[in-house]
Amino acid sequence: QKTTSRNPRSTVGTVTEIYDYLRLLYARIGRPICPNHGIEITSQTVEQMVDRIIEYPERTKLQVLAPIISGKKGAHVKVLEDIKKQGFVRIRVDKEMQDLSEPIELDKNKKHSIDVVVDRIVVKEGVETRLADSLETALKLADGKVIIDVIDQEELLFSEHLACPLCGFSIDKLEPRMFSFNSPFGACPECDGLGSKLIVDMDAVIPDWSLSLNENAIAPWEPISSKYYPQLLKAVCDHYGIDMDTPVRDLPKHQMDKILHGSGSEKVYFHYENDFGMVRDHYIEFEGVIRNIERRYNETSSDFTREQMEKYMAQQPCPKCKGYRLKPESLAVKINQKHISEVTKFSIAEAAHFFHHLDLTEKEQTIANLILREIDSRLGFLNNVGLDYLTLSRSAGTLSGGEAQRIRLATQIGSKLTGVLYVLDEPSIGLHQRDNDRLIETLKNMTSIGNTLIVVEHDEDTMLAADYLIDI
Repeated sequence: QKTTSRNPRSTVGTVTEIYDYLRLLYARIGRPICPNHGIEITSQTVEQMVDRIIEYPERTKLQVLAPIISGKKGAHVKVLEDIKKQGFVRIRVDKEMQDLSEPIELDKNKKHSIDVVVDRIVVKEGVETRLADSLETALKLADGKVIIDVIDQEELLFSEHLACPLCGFSIDKLEPRMFSFNSPFGACPECDGLGSKLIVDMDAVIPDWSLSLNENAIAPWEPISSKYYPQLLKAVCDHYGIDMDTPVRDLPKHQMDKILHGSGSEKVYFHYENDFGMVRDHYIEFEGVIRNIERRYNETSSDFTREQMEKYMAQQPCPKCKGYRLKPESLAVKINQKHISEVTKFSIAEAAHFFHHLDLTEKEQTIANLILREIDSRLGFLNNVGLDYLTLSRSAGTLSGGEAQRIRLATQIGSKLTGVLYVLDEPSIGLHQRDNDRLIETLKNMTSIGNTLIVVEHDEDTMLAADYLIDI
């Protein structure tokens, strides 16, 4: 019964293979959105840029600009000289046109944006070749970016790369592995794709704030075998004038910060005498209780020490990916304003609703059709075995025996195998009576496509639905 994976990397989504289809879906029709500016990140070929520009009505005047500096401090003297040498005549500095033949002095303490005027064009028939040449020149100058300033109307930003034209946030070509938290190409570098980290838990370090430091308020530093940590604590308290008989809850915050987070680069005089009478005097940088626990947990080769330190730590959502498990680049790709990890936070029922009501273009619909059909049918199977309340991101290790078994059952239905003998041990465990009929219907479907099912069960409805009863 209890044979699901206990691997922390397994989730309901990965076990049922729905997550594999989700990754494929996001790689094919996902839209990268810049997390800083909220604009869609697209890459365009010169041909696509030309097509977009000549949609403007005839006689529209526009300038092709190469944004070579955007929002950087400095006088940029060398940059201006280089542009002049290359034969350009006009530039736009902080939205104002300037002539390169006149001296240009910029305040080196302010941020400036410099765009080179590559060409001025009037939209008319036969202008495409000249426009394409100008765009290529601008793209070369500005590392794949170009601004089209439509006079008295608007500005268009184009980019050759998958990069935000405003801040440069860039993304590689979209691939399914980019959305896998089990691959270095997709996993959050901070938590390695686990979504949580062992972080020192203050409630475990100081379980009773009414105790003083002399009464061993700091639990991990209670003197058991060695007097090292109590002596170190005393040295720190002497250095900062901290009263060791005051309950820790009454100590000022700046004093507790020194004890918990260390002295920084400030040296503390430490007089240490061991059990054999050996004495050492030296000045040390005090690392602090929290850093000490982290270091001993990560660096020790002793299983005992690691187990001891783990008592004072707790699993917390990873601070970098907020528990979503993926890199920022992967989380920037969205379908209908949701990134892939937000979709896996849905329950099976909510996910089915989300995929039924996707707002896609005709092209996206064509690309996604087969993938969506697979996702839909697998969500349907999970729904039929009474698991519509589970979320796709739920860890497989936290499922009950019956849930785990029904998940595998749903996966088997999805695989459409025939001629197989399945033995199920109480699949109705943990299932509400009203969902029994859906489960029995599913079991009947398994037999109708040519499989044999042996079910060990005490449930009356299941027994009545069986072809044969064997009473032992």
